[in-house]
Amino acid sequence: MMNLVVSPNRIAREIDTFFNDFFGRPSFWVGRDSDFVPRVNIVDSEEDVKMEFEVPGMDKKDFKISVKNNVLTVSGERKSETEQKDKNFIRTEIRSGSFCRSFTLPQSIDADKIKADYKNGILELSLAKREEAKPKEIDVKVS
Repeated sequence: MMNLVVSPNRIAREIDTFFNDFFGRPSFWVGRDSDFVPRVNIVDSEEDVKMEFEVPGMDKKDFKISVKNNVLTVSGERKSETEQKDKNFIRTEIRSGSFCRSFTLPQSIDADKIKADYKNGILELSLAKREEAKPKEIDVKVS
């Protein structure tokens, strides 16, 4: 019998790739050196796209957000707060370490107008849409 060990990051990347290929959405990926992968919700509205990263136990100075060649990268590091030498752990599920997530931005996003806010363990990015990408309502006069 063969034992197969698959890293959680690899599984997350494969699932992300499957959904991106299936739905034709902008691609995103997880950095290979990530120690943990924060969950993200992505919500599309008429005005913007909101991204909410689940990253409790971090400080706003722990994040780095950048855009290069139309790729948004969110990275950070969650540090372990306690010394763990003489502890007898039964289970450890709280992950610490670094993460890196990257997302290819659609042409409808104005990369110069990205805003970030961190509150109550949620990092929220607001990706403003370009004016030409927003839905317009045309008033038609009936005579």
